[in-house]
Amino acid sequence: MTQERKSQVSIIGAGPAGLMAAEYLAARGFAVTLFERMPSAARRLLMAGRGGLNLSHSEPLPTFVSRYGDAQTQLKPAIEAFPPEALRQWAEALGQETFVGSSGRVFPKAMKASPLLRAWLSRLRDQGVELRLRQEWRGWDSDGRVLFRQEDGSEATFATDAVLLALGGASWPRLGARGEWVELLRTRNIEVRPFRPANCGFTMNWRDHFRDRFAGTPVKNVVLSFQGRRLRGEFVVTGYGLEGGAIYALSAALRDAIAAEGKAVLRLDLRPDLSEAVLRDRLLRVGESASLANRLRKGAGLTGVAAGLLREGTDVPREADALAARIKNLPLTLTATQSLERAISSAGGIAWGEIGPDYMLKRLPGTFVAGEMLDWEAPTGGYLLQACFATGLAAAKGVASWLER
Repeated sequence: MTQERKSQVSIIGAGPAGLMAAEYLAARGFAVTLFERMPSAARRLLMAGRGGLNLSHSEPLPTFVSRYGDAQTQLKPAIEAFPPEALRQWAEALGQETFVGSSGRVFPKAMKASPLLRAWLSRLRDQGVELRLRQEWRGWDSDGRVLFRQEDGSEATFATDAVLLALGGASWPRLGARGEWVELLRTRNIEVRPFRPANCGFTMNWRDHFRDRFAGTPVKNVVLSFQGRRLRGEFVVTGYGLEGGAIYALSAALRDAIAAEGKAVLRLDLRPDLSEAVLRDRLLRVGESASLANRLRKGAGLTGVAAGLLREGTDVPREADALAARIKNLPLTLTATQSLERAISSAGGIAWGEIGPDYMLKRLPGTFVAGEMLDWEAPTGGYLLQACFATGLAAAKGVASWLER
């Protein structure tokens, strides 16, 4: 690209979406300045890396895209343009070889984020990207320059040819994504749908004895059912209720049911590999005269937290038919979601009708958006990061095309 002056692009937010956009635009010859309110870049990425840094998932792309629910139509072009395999190749070009785990999830072999982030930031420096830290975006001044609050409380402006916002959602605010940009866009008549917790835990009214004994204990190899959907997985009993992978996979439906009805009844199959008839026969062989603990242990193979779950709520039936039915269909009543601040991610954000296919805000020409600012949600399993990377790249392509026109 031949220009007398390099077009200046300001990217606000140094998370995965912003960093990916910066890399693409710098490689195209634009002058890129990356602004971040925190003292360092990509803090949420580093936090995700503590659990192994689940970058993406290896399942077939149509199934992968379907995980985005109501937003799959809008996200499909970006993810097809930068699919999981492309993300793996990108990571490996940074010296971070990846592998597919037994669950189909994709991880770097280092099993943490810091080596990848160091290599990425080094590449961006080599490309000439300027990273400015402790810069809190405060909108635009009267002349259209982007406005920032400095660490000392003073304000500064920055002239730019295009702006790409990648400010994140509203979960884990201590890592930088506080959702304070919402009002700045609403004053420009941009529709922003309210943030809600996603991939979150739920409140259960445990009895004190159960809570004291089992808080922090995993429940493994069970099938969870809600609103016609069944999935096998595991979760963790907490002092407040339930959390963990299988709960997160159902969290959107559970959250919406609680919002509409005040509660959600989740059902567990504690012995998914045994039919109800087989369970009944095994319980009959133990006999009703045995203690409940022995009947559950000898007849159903249930001890510890699984047996404890059966005792929560209504009385446990002693008759074999009813007890087998309860083991295969145990209701747990969830009464509330955990707060947005404790959620892994957030639903809500900029309405899709506000942006074009190039990720530019229709009401603000020259301003592009990416990542968790947009109104989408997805379960854990690599889908969150994949969409952040993909939309960051898609928005950067939109910036380049708009400036080059």
